[in-house]
Amino acid sequence: MKRNGSERGAAAVEFALLLPVLLLLVIGIMEFGRAYNIQISASQAAREGARYAAVHYIDTGFTDAVAESTGLKAAPTLPSGTTAKATYKTSTNAAATKCASGNTVTVTVVHQLKWMTGYLPLDGPTITGVAVMQCGG
Repeated sequence: MKRNGSERGAAAVEFALLLPVLLLLVIGIMEFGRAYNIQISASQAAREGARYAAVHYIDTGFTDAVAESTGLKAAPTLPSGTTAKATYKTSTNAAATKCASGNTVTVTVVHQLKWMTGYLPLDGPTITGVAVMQCGG
């Protein structure tokens, strides 16, 4: 097939116009998938930390730090810099200092997402996983 001289380079121009859109789409899919993976891991870590605190609060040597670190260890794919915090409430919804039968424990796992590609100068969203369980129950 013989091309007209005025059509030379048309494919290169079309490729140059579409390439940024395709790259943006692929990078966006990668960033969203990574953020979603971290969200699932943060929820799992919070759930495991709350479960550990609710079941093991009567064990000798139990501390909030043990429950928090147990939760973070349960989700090894969480990036470094992820934090966990355990808080307690009584059955009347007042703040409590420890897990006791009838109280609830809330474990919150927080991670400040950094963009993987580095194209955006801003930090990503703050990803939070929260779990609540009744102590001793």
